[in-house]
Amino acid sequence: MTENFFKALVLDRKDGKVQAEIRRLQRDALPEGDVLVAVAYSSLNYKDGLAVTGRGAIIRRYPMVPGIDLAGTVVESTSPEFHAGDQVLVTGCGIGEDHWGGYAQAARVRAEWLVQVPQGLSLQEAMGIGTAGFTAMLSVMALEERGMKPGGREVLVTGAAGGVGSVAVAILAARGYRVVASTGRPDTEPYLKALGASRVVPRSEIAAVSDKALEHERWAGAVDSVGGDTLAGILRALEHGAGVAVCGLAGGSMLQTTVFPFILRGAALLGIASSTAPRPRRVAAWERVARDLPREALHGMMKTAALEEVPDLSRRILEGAIRGRVVIDLTPA
Repeated sequence: MTENFFKALVLDRKDGKVQAEIRRLQRDALPEGDVLVAVAYSSLNYKDGLAVTGRGAIIRRYPMVPGIDLAGTVVESTSPEFHAGDQVLVTGCGIGEDHWGGYAQAARVRAEWLVQVPQGLSLQEAMGIGTAGFTAMLSVMALEERGMKPGGREVLVTGAAGGVGSVAVAILAARGYRVVASTGRPDTEPYLKALGASRVVPRSEIAAVSDKALEHERWAGAVDSVGGDTLAGILRALEHGAGVAVCGLAGGSMLQTTVFPFILRGAALLGIASSTAPRPRRVAAWERVARDLPREALHGMMKTAALEEVPDLSRRILEGAIRGRVVIDLTPA
């Protein structure tokens, strides 16, 4: 970002179709907010893919700068909590949906959306985590608050080669859990085992339709970003009192199940709404992910791309062709 101009990916809707274009904008084009941030990095999430391709009802108004994550340095602030030079991040909170988001070299946001980048994390690493990793950490926290502890049955992570799944596998393994990674991409098995998965199972095994209301107890807990038949299969096989953290719908939004896992085994369906998590919860989750996610694992799942690559990457993430985390580099060339 120069003093008055910045580069941004702008979405507009014309003749019923969403069009994405790189533009050079003036700073006064930014929406209202009490903190101006020079954005260094953003990231690619499934929701970003839906927004940029126009395949989901993500964008509330046009024109819009997409990108539900950003990390950068405060340039100006009217908030007493943040000052010029602070390194900050935003995940969710409506940016990239109804407020201009992270696919730009500058952003003006509300102070209550911001979190200080935890000590020891670089801006690039923060976006290597991003919404996906933040969601994974919220999921682990919810399961542990439910009572899940290392040393018991295996813990399942579905959609394991994606962003949420990759971070969840790495965090759980580092905390001493026996992690089973479920994926529809068998070629990712070496990658998932490098992150700490003890074994890898095909998605079809978890999502197989059954006429049984309950199956034998297999899982001490689960992180599910897939939904649909996969979630139904998880519920049938949770151990007594266990929970599944539900944070995605890549496999479908409908759930065909019975009440038996809940009334006979006390199973818990734990919804993870990362975009609207209260600020104290956000700060706690970021402090924990900075502590619990091994840096070697994080770097092993991260790739960096330019802003110009976002439209193509958005199509690929919806096709299930993206592994791990993609960081979008917005630093000046």
